[in-house]
Amino acid sequence: MDHRVTTHAHDHSAAKTQSFCVFERLRAAGLRPTRQRVALCNLIFGAGDRHLSAEDLHDEAHKAGEPVSLATVYNTLHQFTDAGIVRPLSAEGQRTYFDTNTSDHHHFFVESENTMIDIPDGTIQVGNLPEPPEGMEIINVDVVVRLRRKAAPGA
Repeated sequence: MDHRVTTHAHDHSAAKTQSFCVFERLRAAGLRPTRQRVALCNLIFGAGDRHLSAEDLHDEAHKAGEPVSLATVYNTLHQFTDAGIVRPLSAEGQRTYFDTNTSDHHHFFVESENTMIDIPDGTIQVGNLPEPPEGMEIINVDVVVRLRRKAAPGA
């Protein structure tokens, strides 16, 4: 038997399984699995937990041959946020990052690289929060610790 054929069949099966999981993830979140949502969901969740901006996802989509507008990417990410399958994070000016790990956790932001890194669970304790205004409740506290590379000695 030709090994390449077996590998191709296996890859096809894995792709079908991943697409099925994406369909189920979208349906479970109450979203209709449109072609663009499925394609973007595959890109977002195909690489495990990570942080990406709409611009990052737009670039990845185009590299993968998925012709979507930046507006569509933004709309889809906001739909995914409303459905609870990604979590928005603000770190620098206008740019919002979307985290595929929606559990409560905090982040390092590496300024020179524009990247977010998860802070290990349990290393930050947030206390003494103010009372929220009347009729409001605190739903989440995001701590973003900004980092920069140290200057080389003697520089």
